[in-house]
Amino acid sequence: MIEFNPNVPIYLQVLEYLKKQIVSGKIRPGEKLPSVREMAQRFNINPNTAQRVFQELEREGLAKTERGIGNFVTSDTKLIQDLKERMAEKIIEDFILAMKEIGYDKEEILYLLNKKLNGEE
Repeated sequence: MIEFNPNVPIYLQVLEYLKKQIVSGKIRPGEKLPSVREMAQRFNINPNTAQRVFQELEREGLAKTERGIGNFVTSDTKLIQDLKERMAEKIIEDFILAMKEIGYDKEEILYLLNKKLNGEE
């Protein structure tokens, strides 16, 4: 479940959550997505908000609506991989910026990352 941030529109938070589910493989290419009603109940949001999430997924090419059948994740694995890489780059950029803001340089950042990745305390 999502802990909603009151400073960010809910549809954007649900959209981001679903994108993470798609790029991580928790929701697979071609898989059917919940209905608008199911989505509204699952996230305790207005059905119009859920519909907007689906519209954004479709606009970005990540989902396709088949009339009378439902919404499905794209089968375009390249598109999904490209999104995954863009999301990773954004996370890395934000991390580096935050580390530099608190006074770390490139070498120190790399040292701390290696230390953490190797399980050292």
